[in-house]
Amino acid sequence: MTIYKLADVADLLGVSDDTIRRWADHGRFDLTHTPQGMAGIEGANLAKLALEVSALPPDGGRPRAASTRNQMRGIITAVTKDTVMAQIEMCCGPYRIVSLISREAADDLRLEPGVIAVANIKSTNVSIGLPA
Repeated sequence: MTIYKLADVADLLGVSDDTIRRWADHGRFDLTHTPQGMAGIEGANLAKLALEVSALPPDGGRPRAASTRNQMRGIITAVTKDTVMAQIEMCCGPYRIVSLISREAADDLRLEPGVIAVANIKSTNVSIGLPA
């Protein structure tokens, strides 16, 4: 499982680094360490935390960064697949994004809870890609 640095977690959830550290200090999520020894959180635990945070109203803190051309970076919180299609749920800051894509695409991208991805949104079409 991928381990994310706390600064990346703060960016993904749209809160400050200090907020993430306070949440860790108060036991809101389990801290682990990256291979480089930095404090971090496992992807699956980050997905659970993202679901909690997305249920909260925005706190009125610092402005959330808006991407150009309707791209939203976030973390996958759920993947439901059948034989042809896959439903991908993401948390992008305080926003929940749901996309229906082919199962083949989901399998090729290895999409699963805890993976950071980018939702590209155009009108009613949402496609999922991995960040560079």
